[in-house]
Amino acid sequence: MKVYFFLIAAIVMEICGTMLLPLTQNFTKVLPSVILCGCYGGAFYFLTFSLSSLPLSVVYATWSGLGVFGISTLSYFLYGQSLPWQAILGLFLIVIGVILVNLFTYHES
Repeated sequence: MKVYFFLIAAIVMEICGTMLLPLTQNFTKVLPSVILCGCYGGAFYFLTFSLSSLPLSVVYATWSGLGVFGISTLSYFLYGQSLPWQAILGLFLIVIGVILVNLFTYHES
């Protein structure tokens, strides 16, 4: 279960970094740019620990799928970006897919 802590930490770091992209203003703002790089570095750092007992395909599918879901949701609330019902349906299908991939994947101990 500790492996999922690292995977969740990687997802959170990636979401934080991506949410900072507009604030960097094409990397002309130093502080958001430095924090963004730290978040992405932290995301990859935590990803390496989750690979100790989960297959790369599962880690990457989970990381990217939940990252897309989190970024889309936060962009709606923080940046006022629209999410039509079709996009919301697609996001929930991504989450369902991530759940299925993790439920039916062999986990090494």
